[in-house]
Amino acid sequence: MLDFEPRYSTPQIEAIEKFIDKNYALPGPISCRMLQRGLNDVYLVVGSNGERYVFRLSHRRARGPAGVKAETDFLTHLSQSGVPVAAPIPTRDGTLFTGGYAPEGWREGVLFQALDGREPQATGARDAWANGKTLALMHNAAETFSSHGAVYRLDLEHLLHRPLARIFDSGIVEHAESRRDLESIAARTGKAIEAFPNLSWTYCHGDCHGFNSRINDAGEAVFFDFDDGGPGYLAYDLSVSLWAKVSFGRKLTAMWDAFIEGYRAVRPISPDDFEAAHRFVIVRHFWLMGEYASRAQEWGSNTVGWVATEANFLKTWETEQFVDRLL
Repeated sequence: MLDFEPRYSTPQIEAIEKFIDKNYALPGPISCRMLQRGLNDVYLVVGSNGERYVFRLSHRRARGPAGVKAETDFLTHLSQSGVPVAAPIPTRDGTLFTGGYAPEGWREGVLFQALDGREPQATGARDAWANGKTLALMHNAAETFSSHGAVYRLDLEHLLHRPLARIFDSGIVEHAESRRDLESIAARTGKAIEAFPNLSWTYCHGDCHGFNSRINDAGEAVFFDFDDGGPGYLAYDLSVSLWAKVSFGRKLTAMWDAFIEGYRAVRPISPDDFEAAHRFVIVRHFWLMGEYASRAQEWGSNTVGWVATEANFLKTWETEQFVDRLL
């Protein structure tokens, strides 16, 4: 019996290689190296024939278990519909995901074909346009996908109210005034979004900030990292791009314009959805703050302490965008 029970363990690389060899019919011997540790553990996998794959070992998270079945079903649907995505690789028994026990409990795993192409450029209007186009293609394909069984529903409870509770539960925001500011902003934002009469609902990527893609030789944005996705507000899926252009001191609204132009080249955006996307910037920021706050006991308060100061950004965005509605 351990004296110190782990919240989050990191498997030895040999254990990952053995696990993949057991569950996937890849040409061996395979080699692995970790690419990223944190929100998930991500590994580059190379077969003996040089083929490259990416293995994602899901992290246990406060918002619930990884929704790998709905995610891999949706990715398969998108791939079959001609949407450029990183499709999952079937296991030896034909399923699209697997899992195994770590010291902290069960963790889900998915193997994907590694994507060729380059990373998008933060100030590349063409890359932003390509991301908008692929998101629109994805939303078109989502109209023929059944989201029955999805773990996450990207509504205000999931995106705003529960993240706010996690922020407060973490103890990171100590000042009473900051807590009151966050409560007030969240309440106003939720009320404003609920006042829209006809917001569209779709299956969302959930994290389309511009860098969960690779730009291939044809100039297409090929999407990956769908584990934040699920049925939800289309306006939220749009807003993540805008949020990425204006949060943390960034001033890249021209890239948002290019993103929207690319999206509209494929499908229209209703006036309500477009206007609501600006409100959802605040929701997106709350969601991210909640994700980090929920990991305070794992990553440490110094790493997630930035959450305590974010009321300033939220107040500024709200004032600049909606000042006429606040008076």
